[in-house]
Amino acid sequence: MIGCAAVLLMLVHGRVAGATGILAGFLLPEGGAERSWRGAMLAGMASAPVAWLLTTGTMPTVDVPIPMLALAGGGVIVGIGVTLANGCTSGHGVCGNARLSPRSIAATLTFMLTAGITVYVIRHVIGN
Repeated sequence: MIGCAAVLLMLVHGRVAGATGILAGFLLPEGGAERSWRGAMLAGMASAPVAWLLTTGTMPTVDVPIPMLALAGGGVIVGIGVTLANGCTSGHGVCGNARLSPRSIAATLTFMLTAGITVYVIRHVIGN
């Protein structure tokens, strides 16, 4: 579904489906005329639990065994990374790689390598 949405957004609006950029453009005052499609994309992203509820009759169970402070800290770190990489994982990983963008390929390799190292350190060095 993410791939279909990315292709449709590129086809209809000529825009890359980077979730962070879509959210930023929706929230910032200079969003203007683009606010409607950005709002529709965000509503579609947020509606997945409702679709699950309508399909199964139950809300999806989400178990996050991490303290809220750690989640907030992770969010800040991701925000910094998005700014430094000029885009988020969905923009680079899904759309940029499909366009064979060298910047997106480098960014995707960087965040995948960093994620792998982080998991290794947390599971095998720090221990859990």
